[in-house]
Amino acid sequence: MPKNTKVTQREHSNEPVTESVADLLSLEHPMDYKSSQMSMGLSPGSTAPVKALIPSPDPDAEDGRPAWNNKLEYILAQVGFSVGLGNVWRFPYLCQKNGGGAYLVPYFILLLLIGIPLFFLELAVGQRIRRGSIGVWNYVYPQLGGIGVSSLMVCGFVGLYYNVIIGWSIFYFFQSFQYPLPWAECPIRINGTQAIVEPECEKSSATTYFWYRQTLNITSSIDDTGGLNWKMVLSLLVAWILVCLAVIKGIQSSGKVMYFSSLFPYVVLFCFLVRGLMLKGAVDGIAHMFTPKLEKMLEPQVWREAATQVFFALGLGFGGVIAFSSYNKRDNNCHFDAALVSTINFVTSILATLVVFAVLGFKANVMNEKCVVDNAEKILGFLNTGVLSNALIPPHINFSHLSTVDYAEMYTVIKTVKEDSFGQLGLDACLLEDELNKSVQGTGLAFIAFTEAMTHFPASPFWSVMFFFMLINLGLGSMIGTMTGITTPILDAFKIRKEILCVGCCIIAFLLGLLFVQRSGNYFVTMFDDYSAGLPLTVVVILENISVAWIYGTKRFMQDLEDMLGFRPYSFYYYMWRYVSPAVLVVLIIATVVEMAISPAGYNAWVEAEGAERFHSYPPWALAMAYSLIVAAMLPLPLVFIVRHFNLISDGSNKLSVSYRKGMMKEISNLEEQDEQRFILNKNPSEAPSPMPAPRAYLGPGGAQEMINTNYGTSTKTGYQNIGSPESEL
Repeated sequence: MPKNTKVTQREHSNEPVTESVADLLSLEHPMDYKSSQMSMGLSPGSTAPVKALIPSPDPDAEDGRPAWNNKLEYILAQVGFSVGLGNVWRFPYLCQKNGGGAYLVPYFILLLLIGIPLFFLELAVGQRIRRGSIGVWNYVYPQLGGIGVSSLMVCGFVGLYYNVIIGWSIFYFFQSFQYPLPWAECPIRINGTQAIVEPECEKSSATTYFWYRQTLNITSSIDDTGGLNWKMVLSLLVAWILVCLAVIKGIQSSGKVMYFSSLFPYVVLFCFLVRGLMLKGAVDGIAHMFTPKLEKMLEPQVWREAATQVFFALGLGFGGVIAFSSYNKRDNNCHFDAALVSTINFVTSILATLVVFAVLGFKANVMNEKCVVDNAEKILGFLNTGVLSNALIPPHINFSHLSTVDYAEMYTVIKTVKEDSFGQLGLDACLLEDELNKSVQGTGLAFIAFTEAMTHFPASPFWSVMFFFMLINLGLGSMIGTMTGITTPILDAFKIRKEILCVGCCIIAFLLGLLFVQRSGNYFVTMFDDYSAGLPLTVVVILENISVAWIYGTKRFMQDLEDMLGFRPYSFYYYMWRYVSPAVLVVLIIATVVEMAISPAGYNAWVEAEGAERFHSYPPWALAMAYSLIVAAMLPLPLVFIVRHFNLISDGSNKLSVSYRKGMMKEISNLEEQDEQRFILNKNPSEAPSPMPAPRAYLGPGGAQEMINTNYGTSTKTGYQNIGSPESEL
């Protein structure tokens, strides 16, 4: 061979060699074809439909890829990525809204049907192929290589606004080091010689005012940008510095960070649970949450929201799961990992729900008692002015020690006697149930409801510091996974130092994130949260499922897992991947599209004059921006398919550059020179004698009947291999 060929370079150089997928496939194809045990009964000389998922027959070949220091680091990384802010402020809200304890039934069923199987699928392909999301799906089926690009774009969109939430938490964290807490009372405005309460705060509440006015300094509409909020700009900068420091060395740095960021939130949650159970009204809140409303289980909306929550709780489709698992050894038991991480995620959601409703139960009691006091003062005023007769007040009631039971009795008597004019009195029923039914989620829970409850805690600054430090760590764990989902495929595709890539990504993200730290930035956070991830990620995951189960082949994938794990996974996964999960995802996509079509597109704007939120529809430019997020995230899917299906790019430009070290490529370079020349020239691999024994046929999920598949397509002009039709199940 000429001395300047890539094969010769590999034999005489210690440097990594960067090659295109077309080059690699022309060299790897005979090795994959002849040595892979995933050919499953193909006769010698047959052509496999899609490349085997095993890049090298040696499961211990490390190809110079970084690896986790130990299994604990990896598990903590997956837990940190999957357990995020949604477990604390989304799951409890859905539980309360959709039937309390009854909501756990559809959630658990869907966790088994789509959650664990698809999580296991992502773990397995990442661990087997040892590449990021782009490399994995290019390797499985190049025409669906846009899956990885779409995952990367969604990660980018989500990372932009998710880190803004971490920035808000950082701001509240530093504001918590003072007593009393700055959101405990409304500010006083000096008007000449008079001191009056800030009108906007008086119309809302102290915590609401602090959030909207002193933190966000929000405008009244998305059209009014209001300029940059410099407090939030600084907080966002700190957030991106933290993320950059955590991921700058790849898994070597992020793995160490996960020891703290993944475990510390559990310490805080247990502390809050113990403290919350000691508060008055905590049991009322927990009982309200877990009281099942069984009729809710029959509503389709409950199942749709449960499926969506399962989907996002595990981080499916983001690429972070695949990226983390790609640094594992190939014989790691990813089946156990999938079950473990999914269980931890579910238990964490339950734990967070207990904490939230224990604290909200306490808050509801405090607010209910305040309601009783305020309305008792109204009744005393009516008694003094003669509007109400003293005969209406039961003799045993003492206004100086008025209980909620006494007030309820007095309220009922007055309402019965003054039925005609009762509405003019303006008295409230002050029912605890009404307070508990006030659903709050997201920022409304973390920055308004929970902060208000903590103002009534003894040593409130300590609990506030702990709470927001927990939110920072929860967000940081998810951001590390999101950033890994972005950087890993890029590092796989291009020869670039990870430090330079991480710093560059963080700088660009910070500059783009300035959109969210304008005074109107909260409205853009809502827009990105509603439109940038939901539908695109669902489409990404169903295409992942289809590419493995229907194009690569479920039987072949099960055989691959048996070779990798040393045992055959349960037949349950075979049927889930093949039939159930795709069907559920199709229904979820249809439900999501219908929901978007029938729900008005808009946002809740803060009206300063009213001290309340009002729903506003998006202006045309904002609506166009919202839908462009969906289009931008999904556009790589058809583009890559068209380009590769019709061979619109030449072999030389249709590349996914992958850096391999000499150690991995040495097996290919040890081929006979005649074979190497034959395969580089695109000769049919059947012309060369196979050095390996004929592969064994794969037994179907039951393992009782041999399944042989011979209905395969042939190679395309680009060197990729395509399947002619879905594999036969007969």
